Amino acid sequence: WGEKKQAERQTVYALADSTATAVGSDGRMLRSFLDIQARFDRYSTTNVLLILAQMPQATQLKAFDGWAEAGASIKKNQHGISILEPGKEYQREDNTRGTSYNVKKVFDISQTTARSKKQPVVNVDERRLLKALIHQPPVAIVTTDELQGNAGAVYDHDSQMLFVRRGMSAPDIFRSVSKELALAHLAASRESYDRKDAALAAYCVSYMLCRQHGVDVSGYDFSRLPDALRSATPQAIREALTEIRDTAGEISKRMSRVLEPAKAPKTKGQER
Repeated sequence: WGEKKQAERQTVYALADSTATAVGSDGRMLRSFLDIQARFDRYSTTNVLLILAQMPQATQLKAFDGWAEAGASIKKNQHGISILEPGKEYQREDNTRGTSYNVKKVFDISQTTARSKKQPVVNVDERRLLKALIHQPPVAIVTTDELQGNAGAVYDHDSQMLFVRRGMSAPDIFRSVSKELALAHLAASRESYDRKDAALAAYCVSYMLCRQHGVDVSGYDFSRLPDALRSATPQAIREALTEIRDTAGEISKRMSRVLEPAKAPKTKGQER
């Protein structure tokens, strides 16, 4: 039994590695990864890679028991999607603590008898969305008429300021400012900062944020990936993808304080 479980884990890890290599060398695969990570923002990078490899169209995942609790059953001849979940902690030979991972089978709602509910269209006011994006920013944000070229926004690391061109449409502001905010976050989290090295990560963060908040992403182009990513090891690619995931998560968490204000309990006289 133990050998069988170990072989199962090795197969899943090998699938995650081969998918990471594909994501690092194919812009279409990278875009698909970002689409899935945007939908399943709480899933780890490795599990999103596994979903991409097995069922990229998945929209809602639960284990067998989870669907049973929801009153649904798994349709006949359906194969579960293998992901990894943390198991017991253990002590390594160097006395550090590690966590073992076990293979877990989950199923998409399309594989069950549950009816897919149409998600309500949430129309967030553009001004509120932009307000959320710049809520408690890590650097000062200043509007200007003097940006060079076609840039809509520019993060200046030396002055710790983010300059935004006046007169743009709300979607253009969101796209340009989200990318530059991502650069500011990356600069703060990395030991050393180089705009060129951080450019792809910031671009991917911006894409994910747009996908999550209904901003048009038709202009994003992932056809030219840097050679460093194409030749990277699967582990290095996973680390780069995790940095993108975590940076998008930090910005989204800050945005949620504006977009999803805490529901205050109704007091007497407020009930309707």
